[in-house]
Amino acid sequence: MSTTGSAQPAPTSAALDPLSALRGDGGPEQDVFLTGTVFLDIIFTGLDHAPVRGTESWARGMGSSPGGVANMATALRRLGLRTSLAAAFGDDVYGDYCWESLADSEGIDLAPSHRAQGWHSPVTVSMAYEGERTMVSHGHEAPAPCVRAAGRPRSRACFTDLAPGRLESWVREAHDEGSRIFADVGWDDTGAWDPDTLADLSYCHAFLPNAAEAQHYTRTGTPEEAVRALAELVPIAVVTKGSGGAVAVDSISGESADLPALPVEALDPTGAGDVFVAGFITGTLAGWPLADRLAFANLTAALSVQHFGGSLSAPGWPEVAAWWQYATRCGGQSEDVMRRYAFLSDLLPGADRGSALRRATPTIGFRAP
Repeated sequence: MSTTGSAQPAPTSAALDPLSALRGDGGPEQDVFLTGTVFLDIIFTGLDHAPVRGTESWARGMGSSPGGVANMATALRRLGLRTSLAAAFGDDVYGDYCWESLADSEGIDLAPSHRAQGWHSPVTVSMAYEGERTMVSHGHEAPAPCVRAAGRPRSRACFTDLAPGRLESWVREAHDEGSRIFADVGWDDTGAWDPDTLADLSYCHAFLPNAAEAQHYTRTGTPEEAVRALAELVPIAVVTKGSGGAVAVDSISGESADLPALPVEALDPTGAGDVFVAGFITGTLAGWPLADRLAFANLTAALSVQHFGGSLSAPGWPEVAAWWQYATRCGGQSEDVMRRYAFLSDLLPGADRGSALRRATPTIGFRAP
């Protein structure tokens, strides 16, 4: 197993390159750079109810996969974007598994990442039931630095999380280099929802919080009011509404869109928000209209919740093509949905079956016989 990362993108299961028209423009080698914590996710599904104190519950389904920032990194790479990740990886078996999954199986550039000696991998146990999930995590702070100035590649876009007074210097440097910054924000356990958290939106190209976060920070009562308030602070504002879809305003183009989610039977919602962001970044870098970007992000998120885990549930182009081919040949979708996704007909001719995507499994590996 290599532990030095990959200087060039490795092969991927993506059967379509959405940025092929940009490849000869002399731009950066990498499309997206991101950083964060990689967890080993262990997911239990098929629970009839939430865990009850003092009892033992048996789950009918289980999967294991890389989680945390690996969710978005994998989703981006499976959609054909050249993705570079800076993270610390433990030097335990869990770290081996996560590194091999991301670098060797998914083709994510881990050159800016490192193996941290004596540090064990963070772990999250996620229990999915009644369309929601409960998570328990354990880990210790990752050894610094996770992002080395000399190791960060130039990229067309970057993703970061906003926090009060914590915008890292690399984000400003990437912005000054011309990289488009996409940002999210975490849940505020203090309940303060300090508006100063949004001060760094001046460096951002797009901001994609969920409805609860957006409404708290903007002191508004609906996602629609929140997205309009955020559109005054950032060029592209997107507010996700879970099963209600998403609403967005692009102040650059003057477009706005409010689209419902696709109704699907969800197995595990872990990482769906990360997959949504990956879909939206893909469409934005490819220059699609706002409504197409939002619809595509909704679709990728809907496809992801039908599999275990966050990272390895992310769809690739063959899965997007299979969904559209089934909808056009066999039906099952409303006229509104068919009109909304008609743009896929022009986009997908080159998306053949490709190679099979790796999926979460109950164990991180079997020993050879």
